[in-house]
Amino acid sequence: MKRPFRLLIIGVAIGSVSCSGGDAENEPIVRPVRYVEVFQSGGVRVRRFSGVAQAAVEAPLSFRVGGTVQQLSVSVGDRVGTGQVIAALDPEDYRLQRQDAQAALRRAEAEARNAQASYDRVRGMYENDNASLTDLEAARTASESAAEQVQSATNRLGLAQRQLAFTRLTAPQAGAIAAVNVEVNQNVRAGQTVVLLTSRSDLEVAVAVPEMLIAEVREGSEVTVTFDALPDETFSGIVTEVGVAATETGAAFPVTVHLGESQEGVRSGMAAEVAFRFTAPGGSDVIVVPPVAVGEDQNGRFVFVVEPAEEGYGVARRRSVAVGELTTDGIEILEGLQDGDRVVTAGIGQIADGLRVRL
Repeated sequence: MKRPFRLLIIGVAIGSVSCSGGDAENEPIVRPVRYVEVFQSGGVRVRRFSGVAQAAVEAPLSFRVGGTVQQLSVSVGDRVGTGQVIAALDPEDYRLQRQDAQAALRRAEAEARNAQASYDRVRGMYENDNASLTDLEAARTASESAAEQVQSATNRLGLAQRQLAFTRLTAPQAGAIAAVNVEVNQNVRAGQTVVLLTSRSDLEVAVAVPEMLIAEVREGSEVTVTFDALPDETFSGIVTEVGVAATETGAAFPVTVHLGESQEGVRSGMAAEVAFRFTAPGGSDVIVVPPVAVGEDQNGRFVFVVEPAEEGYGVARRRSVAVGELTTDGIEILEGLQDGDRVVTAGIGQIADGLRVRL
């Protein structure tokens, strides 16, 4: 009794599936596609190169004399003004040297006064025939030598005062501290880098341009700069330096781009991408499309262009095209497309000429 009942249920289910399948076959399939509206580029190609932001002014600051660091007034990231004290050495040794120089100068001045008085006395005696010419010459020589000793002692005192002043390291201009390389109580030598000072108000980007394009880069050219850390912002820049010698790899030349006044959020060391605009050979106008938009079969290369229909739909039309170079922006289309054409960029493998599509 139960067996016929089960067969009846299966038969009804199969019948239901068959009926629904028949309805689906009668419904037209509308393929969804993506498209881009294309325009001629005016013979201009955009090339992008990676670079790094850096301060236009990077000054490694150091003491001009050696000694022990007694004071360190800054940390990494601190902003400093012109003339602000950054670090100081223990000045005691240099104070003692200045005192010695001052004492030596006083002795030299006393000796010079004595030598001058002696010369004046001998000269008076010589005029009265009470001293010989030899005595006069000896007295004058001693006076001149004593004057020279005074000048030498004065110079030594000036040097000692300068060395004492060099125990204080100050900022030559306003900026920010990018690195601190010493610690308090550390003994440093003259010329050893203490801190690295950068100017945040004057940033630039260093990039390497391939040798095949470096001849087209000119000082003063305008470029656009983007940063991975600031994806929603685009900065303007000006090419300020074009390298005349290749980098160590030998395949690219260094180019420096100075950023405009608006640099909010940009920091030295950020990864950047610089877009250069180059004129295409011949200066002819070209249309560039994504590589996925171009297909090829036994009839040649082609794209699908969408002709607008009702709201949200269109009709796909096959267009034969002549292609140019493959660039970083896409494939150049030399023939077959016009300004304003809507070129299908996704779903071309599922459509045919004349097929109704959904945009």
